Amino acid sequence: METKKVKLHIKKGDQVKVIAGDSKGKTGLVLSVSPAKLTAIVEGLNIVSRHIKPSATNPSGSIVKKEAPIQISNLQFIDAKGVASKVGRKLNAKSNIQRYSKKTGEFID
Repeated sequence: METKKVKLHIKKGDQVKVIAGDSKGKTGLVLSVSPAKLTAIVEGLNIVSRHIKPSATNPSGSIVKKEAPIQISNLQFIDAKGVASKVGRKLNAKSNIQRYSKKTGEFID
């Protein structure tokens, strides 16, 4: 079964705000995006504990805190002015399709 390629409103490096879930209201930088699963990992948000099994390199084992993926539908883009808004696509001056902030109307780099 083929997976459909989806255009997402969030990209790696974007500043986002969480609008639903345990981390609601917090902001962070997108570290990675998984289009197939429609999730993103945001720096410092949705922290979970992972138990590491004892091994030769780590004889005692440990508990590591790391970021878990968040559904993209629960994230909202924050533009350069710090305003959270929806993202759209339209033609810029060079006739290229580019993302823009629907609230401020400015193009996103």
